[in-house]
Amino acid sequence: MKKLQGAHLRKPVTPDLLMTPSDQGDVDLDVDFAADRGNWTGKLDFLLSCIGYCVGLGNVWRFPYRAYTNGGGAFLVPYFLMLAICGIPLFFLELSLGQFSSLGPLAVWKISPLFKGAGAAMLLIVGLVAIYYNMIIAYVLFYLFASLTSNLPWEHCGNWWNTDLCLEHRGSKDGNGALPLNLTSTVSPSEEYWSRYVLHIQGSQGIGSPGHIRWNLCLCLLLAWVIVYLCILKGVKSSGKVVYFTATFPYLILLMLLVRGVTLPGAWKGIQFYLTPQFHHLLSSKVWIEAALQIFYSLGVGFGGLLTFASYNTFHQNIYRDTFIVTLGNAITSILAGFAIFSVLGYMSQELGVPVDQVAKAGPGLAFVVYPQAMTMLPLSPFWSFLFFFMLLTLGLDSQFAFLETIVTAVTDEFPYYLRPKKAVFSGLICVAMYLMGLVLTTDGGMYWLVLLDDYSASFGLMVVVITTCLAVTRVYGIQRFCRDIHMMLGFKPGFYFRACWLFLSPATLLLWGLPEALCDAGSPHLQALLVYSIVKYQPSEYGSYRFPAWAELLGILMGLLSCLMIPAGMLVAVLREEGSLWERLQQASRPTMDWGPSLEENRTGMYVATLAGSQSPKPLMVHMRKYGGITSFENTAIEVDREIAEEEESMM
Repeated sequence: MKKLQGAHLRKPVTPDLLMTPSDQGDVDLDVDFAADRGNWTGKLDFLLSCIGYCVGLGNVWRFPYRAYTNGGGAFLVPYFLMLAICGIPLFFLELSLGQFSSLGPLAVWKISPLFKGAGAAMLLIVGLVAIYYNMIIAYVLFYLFASLTSNLPWEHCGNWWNTDLCLEHRGSKDGNGALPLNLTSTVSPSEEYWSRYVLHIQGSQGIGSPGHIRWNLCLCLLLAWVIVYLCILKGVKSSGKVVYFTATFPYLILLMLLVRGVTLPGAWKGIQFYLTPQFHHLLSSKVWIEAALQIFYSLGVGFGGLLTFASYNTFHQNIYRDTFIVTLGNAITSILAGFAIFSVLGYMSQELGVPVDQVAKAGPGLAFVVYPQAMTMLPLSPFWSFLFFFMLLTLGLDSQFAFLETIVTAVTDEFPYYLRPKKAVFSGLICVAMYLMGLVLTTDGGMYWLVLLDDYSASFGLMVVVITTCLAVTRVYGIQRFCRDIHMMLGFKPGFYFRACWLFLSPATLLLWGLPEALCDAGSPHLQALLVYSIVKYQPSEYGSYRFPAWAELLGILMGLLSCLMIPAGMLVAVLREEGSLWERLQQASRPTMDWGPSLEENRTGMYVATLAGSQSPKPLMVHMRKYGGITSFENTAIEVDREIAEEEESMM
């Protein structure tokens, strides 16, 4: 009787197959590292980080210009259509990959090791972009400090850097308004301040002879990297708090600039120019291409930032809701930025007595020449200038945080034993290395190198990465399996809209587009691919009147090709690591690894229970698991997944 009582009171024995690594003691096993990676301290951290990452400099200096040159208000039709076909589905796909696996851009390819080269290509692209993107932030810091004065230094001519062509572009008034200025034969003080003082581009003979390092730009670049490092010092735990300010404060400044802009005389003239619909533009494939490119680059798909941020989420974070909040919020921000920009440009055109299209520019020309010039025409110009550049600073920093966190996370996930405990030191080394590589951008001819990097680092190579990712997940891994993973994570499967986009519409749009052009010219219909478009419509890089030499163009093309070549190189490495015939090697390399799946033990259900320590096969393990009882809601999901797998196997037989 005592023996029976003793047996009854004895602590139950946990089957070996169900023991976690902590239960098994000091056993030398390759356990998961999710607990050591860190997580967002709150759901709002992730959402604000994604908003800050997507809403960047391009929303302010690229979208408004693209809108007015491609049909004004009519541009919103292809813009939102491309958002629905490409932007939202690819955004959700990347977030789902990261959150489900809790892995960075390299380690996430446990889903299919054959395509790990796509992760390496992501790192190369984001590394090159991070180098020159922080140089733009350095320019912003330069102007920010220059605004801390009673009179803006680019307001008047007569400085040592000005030439005889310098003319203060302030239209003189007559009885009927402003007398028009001849802007073609003169140069504004803001333009000479930018080119001859900030860049000192006259000290360079071209990209092959960059000249001397500009110490002031060198220090601004150093400050930019110090700010970035301090904000990512503790990973997402520190950057997740910084974004509460850097992701929200730009909206306050943008609202202030918008209110100030629309109250200026002539503002409506600029807004009309910005939004007047020109529907005949919709018959040109160029407009649809521009809309797709704006969506593609604005949301940051393919850079690995979204995947990295999602990898720090809890397993059941509602990224479906977050996808729509971020993507639609990004689009609305771009439209509002256009109002803020073009209202001021309308005022500027009225003051100068010239059409709006003569003062409207895109890119750095808008941020560092046109808008600063417009600020000099306002009362309290240093105050408005400071606000504008502070807004650009906060917009740029959020994106830079994502770029650096992507690189650091990807490498530390590959070597967790060595790098994860020293993540702060490793982050510092990355920042120092990139600062040193970016010093060439601080020279007299640094702008030439920046243009080269901007034109080629994330051009067709980025499209190839996104297309490869989409096809690898939906075609090789399998759309059914991927939807089951999302079901396990979110509690529901993606609907027909997402499946159709992932399988057909999104990759087809990236590869094949140009129906409007074909309809317009039915006699010689042709289909233009986004990827092919960037190659067929190739134009040599230029900056102002300077044309890049052939060797620089070749260097840029090789830069873009290198990221593409990493994908077949990764395939070759993956195949060589396997055994058997070539076909067997390809099959084995394309299958998910045994440890693919959720990183935390409590989230491993269904077929992913097989990745527990000591397990060999998923189905025997599930039988073993149910034999010992304890079926919870997680196991109910596992049973459902098993049933679906069995049904698929029966249908195949």
